[in-house]
Amino acid sequence: MIEALNVEKTFDRVKAVNGVTLKIQDAEVFGLVGTNGAGKSTLLRMMAGVLIPDHGTVCLDQRPVYDNPEVKRDLFFIADDAYFFPNSTAMDMMQYYSRIYPCFDTERFQKLCGGFELDVTRKVADYSKGMKKQLSILLGICSGTKYLLCDETFDGLDPVVRQGVKSLFAGEMADRGLTPVIASHNLRELEDICDHVGLLHKGGVLLSENIEDMKLELQKVQCVFASEQDQHKAEDQMDIMVHETRGRLHTYTVRGKRSDIEVIFRGVDTVFFEILALSLEEIFISETEVVGYDVRKFILS
Repeated sequence: MIEALNVEKTFDRVKAVNGVTLKIQDAEVFGLVGTNGAGKSTLLRMMAGVLIPDHGTVCLDQRPVYDNPEVKRDLFFIADDAYFFPNSTAMDMMQYYSRIYPCFDTERFQKLCGGFELDVTRKVADYSKGMKKQLSILLGICSGTKYLLCDETFDGLDPVVRQGVKSLFAGEMADRGLTPVIASHNLRELEDICDHVGLLHKGGVLLSENIEDMKLELQKVQCVFASEQDQHKAEDQMDIMVHETRGRLHTYTVRGKRSDIEVIFRGVDTVFFEILALSLEEIFISETEVVGYDVRKFILS
């Protein structure tokens, strides 16, 4: 488990990370969401032991990460703009990381590079941005570490490669309990892969929730009531978070189980009624509005 306890980091009097406390459980995909400048990259670098917190602690399996080589062998950090040695090839980078990570699988790395059509003898400097990102991911996958920290992992990847990478993550999680931590500014990018999502804003954690739990406890209802009396009767029984109207069509985001909402609407007359699945973006908008934030102002969709 990765634990950040009241972590702070300041650069030139700008507080990039402000009192962040997070727990990232093993063998789940944790999505770290926020706009540029929210503190995602700085927090990931502290988790990776690249930066030391000004205040607070970051531990991996109850061991401090910073300045601890033994702990760092259990994690691989993929930066948004990954560094490769000048004039190096993918084979050169493989040989370098195989000396750092005892469990690095060189045979699988070469096989995966072939599958992703990466020429391991070509200089990395001649790769496109997307190819460099793919190379970083494959190096991380083949390092055999328990934790993989990814900054804007899918940025620059085409949809086919993106799905391929997600499949790799899923396979590694099933086979050896890999824990990926993925930072992104795009909620939709993470919706189909993450188990848990943390939302960063202005250096602090605004929300950290299990996605399945959120989806089970929030419902989106669209309906047209037969009368105002039916409308008031239904609304009196619901825990309404968001209510929008377009003509006679009412759209509610309500807290509660689907079965409970169905019981409420069986007791009123409607011309039209349906319960829809909420997207991750809609869930976050609803949850953050309740605590006084308009998440739409700073989440890029």
